[in-house]
Amino acid sequence: MATTIDSPAPPLAHARRPRFWGLALGSVGVVFGDIGTSPLYAFREALGQAGGVTPAAVMGVVSLALWALILVVTVKYVLFLMRADNNGEGGVLSLAALAEAAVGRRTLLIFGLGVTGAALFYGDAMITPAISVLSAIEGLRSVPALGDRVTQGIVIAASLAILVALFLVQSRGTGGVGRWFGPICVVWFFAIAGIGIFHITSEPGVLLAISPHHAIGFLLHHGLAGFFVLGSVFLTVTGAEALFADMGHFGRWPIQASWLFFVLPALVANYMGQGGFALHQIALAHGHAIENSDWFFLMTPVQLRVPMVLLATAATVIASQAVITGAFSLTNQAIQLGYLPRLTVLQTSETQAGEIYIPQINLLLIVGVIFLVGIFHTSSAMAHAYGLAVTGTMVVTTVLAFIVVTRKWRWPLWAALALVGPLLVVDTIFLGANALKVLSGGFVPLMIGAALFFVMATWARGSDLIRRKVERDNLPLEDMLHILGSRSVHRVAGAAVFLTADSTRAPTALFHNIKHNRVLHQSNLIVSVRGARTPRVAEADRAVIERISPDFTRIILTHGYMESPNVPRELAALRSRGIKMDIMNTSFFVGRRTLVRAPRSLLPFGMDRLYIWLTKNAADPTDFFHIPAGRVVEMGTQVSV
Repeated sequence: MATTIDSPAPPLAHARRPRFWGLALGSVGVVFGDIGTSPLYAFREALGQAGGVTPAAVMGVVSLALWALILVVTVKYVLFLMRADNNGEGGVLSLAALAEAAVGRRTLLIFGLGVTGAALFYGDAMITPAISVLSAIEGLRSVPALGDRVTQGIVIAASLAILVALFLVQSRGTGGVGRWFGPICVVWFFAIAGIGIFHITSEPGVLLAISPHHAIGFLLHHGLAGFFVLGSVFLTVTGAEALFADMGHFGRWPIQASWLFFVLPALVANYMGQGGFALHQIALAHGHAIENSDWFFLMTPVQLRVPMVLLATAATVIASQAVITGAFSLTNQAIQLGYLPRLTVLQTSETQAGEIYIPQINLLLIVGVIFLVGIFHTSSAMAHAYGLAVTGTMVVTTVLAFIVVTRKWRWPLWAALALVGPLLVVDTIFLGANALKVLSGGFVPLMIGAALFFVMATWARGSDLIRRKVERDNLPLEDMLHILGSRSVHRVAGAAVFLTADSTRAPTALFHNIKHNRVLHQSNLIVSVRGARTPRVAEADRAVIERISPDFTRIILTHGYMESPNVPRELAALRSRGIKMDIMNTSFFVGRRTLVRAPRSLLPFGMDRLYIWLTKNAADPTDFFHIPAGRVVEMGTQVSV
């Protein structure tokens, strides 16, 4: 009896292990690239705000960095937020969709939070590549043989060359390069941990920085300067959102294991090592003041600095690639959720649906990155702009998590406040600390976020206005069929597919086809494509079919916000459910709306012009829904907004 029960277990366990370790290795490269390159500049920038390089300042900054990693990343994201997934998917828009599903409708608060978080993420997606690559190239100045020759112009030119090349290869996909992400980042984390441990052994007193009294004492004794330091310390946790956002790609357990047992220890060792190296330099100065320096590269042995710069450059390119891919994924989600107009979404892999390329977003990011490098010139100057976008997104995420905990998980208010309240306090303190840097660069991500928020709000409000106008002006479909039954209309062989946003109303294309052409096909499919508040929809739930007359069938296709619709393929898959459709004998009728400004627009000032422009530049619905161009018939109408 015992043998029968135990025998199947080992094969299952052995089958799961390779997949788990493969996912864990992949997460090290993709998920932790951003936060893993923070040691390049975070300790330097925080110590530079402390008002002098002293033992108390070093211990205070190291302690603040360690506790930021513990509270913000480990407690909030790894242990709490990764449980608030939307069917396995994470990220601010997934959390907003989950909150909407929990509430039962789209509220102004949830919409505003989701759009704000998404808009601020784009600012982060522009700043991360710029600051990461700049900080790595600046490391060349720490090489004695190159220090005097590497001018600021060379740093900027080399950084721009790397960044431009990175964006130019996006259209080729990240599958091939992605195989190298994990191993390179594993080498990176081993390297920064090894160098850190070496300097910890020379100054073991730095280990006492794990005590929070150093962090609290530093903040109490430095007043306003302590808040500036806190704003720079936050740079240690930039990239924490990736832990949550990339959960759907790798799963919760591989990411949690990689963080707790590999990435976090490596980062702790490096920050302590930088602190130990700084303490050692203070001791060697014998009471003389020392300047804040590029501690990361200076603590690397001279003979290893060039290899370390090359490794750091590779790691920053990986971090940049991860956030760029995240921007593509976030945009695709925003399109499916109705926050953005249809954009051209290209698949760059035949096997991985998540590997996509959006040309418009790629162009937006590359222009933004070049603009940021041209404005700030150095990673130190850019650090002032970095934290505000990330802290804003984190506050949004925490508030959305509170809605999910109370409305979906049904926690009592006191329990939700006990858990989420302290996390929100920590996020708000970091947000306040970074808000002090608004005038010195923090306004940049705010401007980017405000512009994108306006775009998303305009699209959502304009689309809602058009939907209500269509509901008012178009006949109910059943009434239209009643009118057709009383009139003589010429019938032609084949099938016609009428795409419409509202399947309860007669499509504009159907109305005009009958009015002008006086023709009706033998089989007519009224097809509506809808977005779900879940990342994916099971194939069994993909289509709802309703036969409303012998020659008219209503079909509602539903897609998750992580999926791209392919209408012809999905209609062909319904053959087993009685939908007989030959693509070569089927015409797809699409209503083409031409928007014009109304004398008294219902949209606020500026939104009307922007909405018209967005509509004109949106991706063609035939491309977006993958409809063969030769089978499309467009029927135009004019609508005032």
